[in-house]
Amino acid sequence: MTTQLLFTIPQEYKPAKLKTLPLRDQPAYKVASNPLACNLSELLASVIGGPQQIETADALMTSYAGDIQRMYKASAEELAHVPGIGQNIAIRLKAALALAFRLHDPRDEMPTINSPADAAALVQYEMSLLDQEYLKVMLLNTRNRVLEIVTIYHGSVNSSQVRVGELFKPAIQRNAPAIIAVHNHPSQDPTPSPDDVCVTRAIVAAGKLLDIELLDHLIIGGNRYISLKERGLGFS
Repeated sequence: MTTQLLFTIPQEYKPAKLKTLPLRDQPAYKVASNPLACNLSELLASVIGGPQQIETADALMTSYAGDIQRMYKASAEELAHVPGIGQNIAIRLKAALALAFRLHDPRDEMPTINSPADAAALVQYEMSLLDQEYLKVMLLNTRNRVLEIVTIYHGSVNSSQVRVGELFKPAIQRNAPAIIAVHNHPSQDPTPSPDDVCVTRAIVAAGKLLDIELLDHLIIGGNRYISLKERGLGFS
């Protein structure tokens, strides 16, 4: 008597979508042919890779409602919790999103700052996406050309927590004669607080002792900014 072994496929089993697509419709092929013609899901699938890349990209799109800015703001740890992502893919996604931002980052052009608007334009898009307050410093040479933009601190930018000495450390290391301080308000309202004015006054005073001039202190709030120098707050 011959025993016949029967194998059944679970009813819920579905083959990976990638295998069901002709080559010309697969994300990697489409990206190689014309990446600008690809939709966001196809671009994400190409970064994710693997046999389940389309399903994983769909899960990512669902988790973030297709909002690429929310994905950019998310930490690698947060992204890793999306089904199918994991830590390694999350790191690749963060790198890809950062590269996309760098492509349009005007800081690579080493611009000259002639006005508060010039300075705000360098950081406004990036800082408007941040969920916490970040304090950055622009290091300038004698011609007000940007040498570097350095993140000094994140958390609450107030007089009890910000160490002014840390703020000047990069300027001393780069021998920069002037700086511009910039921080964001996650509330999207750039109105200066009393602590903002107090911090500015402390930076101005320390700069005079170090012979490093604070040219301005900008507050970014969404698509707006305020120059404390223009308003005479903390500079008098």
